[in-house]
Amino acid sequence: MLSVQQLSVKGRREALLPPTSLTVSRGELLLVTGSRQDQRTTMALALSGRMQASAGTISWDAKAGIKRLRKASAIVDAPGINDPEQHLSVRDAVTEDLALVPRRYRGALLSGPWLKVNRFEDIAGLWMEQLQPGRRLELLTALALAHPGTDLLVVDSPDRHSGDWADWLPMLDALAHDAGRPLAVVATVTSLPPGWTGPAAVIGNATTKADADAAAETDAGLPAVSGAVQ
Repeated sequence: MLSVQQLSVKGRREALLPPTSLTVSRGELLLVTGSRQDQRTTMALALSGRMQASAGTISWDAKAGIKRLRKASAIVDAPGINDPEQHLSVRDAVTEDLALVPRRYRGALLSGPWLKVNRFEDIAGLWMEQLQPGRRLELLTALALAHPGTDLLVVDSPDRHSGDWADWLPMLDALAHDAGRPLAVVATVTSLPPGWTGPAAVIGNATTKADADAAAETDAGLPAVSGAVQ
């Protein structure tokens, strides 16, 4: 289980991630909503152990430690972080990602055989920018799961590629509930799909009134008052 309590990340002028709390277990898909792309990406980086939080706690399987969390997780398609360059061919993008798999698991993980085994031969010669949103996400999540140690999948803003939730929601839900390899899956999104009744959280859901007042004073150029009673 991933457990997060009042996790926050400071920015230069305002919080990159306001205090947020959430939990997600293997076999669950959690949707985390936020209107700002920078906050969604910061959330994805923090949840996957790629960014150190400024405050709050985060643990994986009841054990703290960012290194342990990072080993157990994979971040998918974070803009400006690890989203594939659009001018790359699928074959080259796969080659680059497979090179990041630890050597002891790499074995015969070459792009050609991998594309065939995972049924991506039909798109191997295309440019990344030519892929349909659903097929693109299918490829990127499969690459993230090439590392057998991945138990937590954090997908950054899959809805930015398509206004149709059917292009990403069923796929991520199926990954979470795969009986052969149940995953804890988190997706940061702009808003919840219509009718979604599964686990959900909102960026900033642990922000207190004192936090909000301090942020407002800072934005107005006034000194924030410390030691406020909450």
